[in-house]
Amino acid sequence: MLFHTQAYLIFFLIVWAVYWFSPWKGGRVYWLLGASIYFYATWNKWLALLVFGTATIDYLLALGIERAGSRRRGRALVGVSLAVNLGVLCYFKYRGFFLDSLREGLAAVGVTTSIPHLEMLVPFGISFYTFEAISYTIDVYAGRVRAERNLPNFLLFILFFPHLVAGPIVRAKDFLTQVKRPKRWSWPRAFVGLQLIVLGLFKKLAIADCMAIYSDPVFDPKQNIDALSSGSVWLGVIAFAIRIYCDFSGYSDMALGSAHLLGYKLTVNFRMPYLSANVSEFWRRWHISLSSWLRDYLFIPLGGSRGTRWQTARNLLITMTLGGLWHGACFSFIIWGLLHGIFLIVHRVFRDWISDKPRLDALLRTSAGYFVRMGLTLFCVLISWVFFQDSLSRAMLVLRKMFVPVAGSALPLEPLRLWVTVGLLVIAHMATAWGLWKRAVGRMPPVIIGTACSVAFILAQMLAPETSKPFVYFQF
Repeated sequence: MLFHTQAYLIFFLIVWAVYWFSPWKGGRVYWLLGASIYFYATWNKWLALLVFGTATIDYLLALGIERAGSRRRGRALVGVSLAVNLGVLCYFKYRGFFLDSLREGLAAVGVTTSIPHLEMLVPFGISFYTFEAISYTIDVYAGRVRAERNLPNFLLFILFFPHLVAGPIVRAKDFLTQVKRPKRWSWPRAFVGLQLIVLGLFKKLAIADCMAIYSDPVFDPKQNIDALSSGSVWLGVIAFAIRIYCDFSGYSDMALGSAHLLGYKLTVNFRMPYLSANVSEFWRRWHISLSSWLRDYLFIPLGGSRGTRWQTARNLLITMTLGGLWHGACFSFIIWGLLHGIFLIVHRVFRDWISDKPRLDALLRTSAGYFVRMGLTLFCVLISWVFFQDSLSRAMLVLRKMFVPVAGSALPLEPLRLWVTVGLLVIAHMATAWGLWKRAVGRMPPVIIGTACSVAFILAQMLAPETSKPFVYFQF
């Protein structure tokens, strides 16, 4: 039941209508919980039962952690929670990867084994809801939140369907307080929710799915890349960068919009990351809920930046490498995370080096200096996107074609639409960054904004390719 499909529209309208028009206000949590379980069960009812079961275990463990008579017992219960959640995550997502790596490693030294290649059904969004459960039990142990006494409230925190499959990753202290707060219908809030849904739908259908036509010949393992020229490969990588941003931020917009229409507020997950002047800023703008989770529950517990420069570099490499492994169970995603760790370390070294060079620092802070820094950051991000796929060998081939010029065939479509999309995105980003869009919308009457949303909705349907693509982040 994908967000951009008719099935989801019908499902959401039924959920919304019963939620707001039912006379039983106290049953809203139960209604949303039942709808969320059904939403996940439309993919696989047994996996829905798995999520329900592990969430119930975390609920009971958190109560035990809070009532534990000693820190030692509390730590033991946190360890059980980590073992359950990471065990489920590793079993479904990484079991095949580890077994394949073991088989290939033994084969490399001449040892023949009968370890099979496993094709497992991975629960949608398993990486997202396991991180939410882990953060909850750790926060309860640290005293940042109290253990939730109401089981349906806690299950809704984990299973709330707008964020269940691909985030954003929510924190218990942000969501559980909203569950208990009385909900009242608000037209301005509903209007914001509808705008976010239309914006996300336009990003997904009119931009991301169209960019997939340019990027698939480069990133799709089913398509042959050998005949493509270097220029075509560069265009495919640029198209993929646009696709993954509009695809994931479009999903997040629709998730936030759906939540708003039900009286809930989820965290903003993207703030125009391609305008970042350095990689550190990029991670403050890209997948914000994940980057802040990695900072709070991995980087800082490792020591953060409190130690020496080498210790900080070590912590960054560990955090970002594990962040890459979180995205995908293969070596290409590990390299993707490792590259971002290296970029972050280089940025810190450069920032320290330039601290006693005021003239150069002032030059880089000018408008021209900002565009230079932004261009360099975007270049680094583009290179890292090459490894954001399941095949390391294909990623290396793409990288070689990018930097070793070769002649070959062009992409299936003329690049005009790609460059028009790039131009429109640049204009939209600059208008938003300079505040022009906010001022213009603030002066428009609601009827004009509503008409614009209707036009954008129709254009999304008209510009969408015939074959729709699943959301990229559903695999995580």
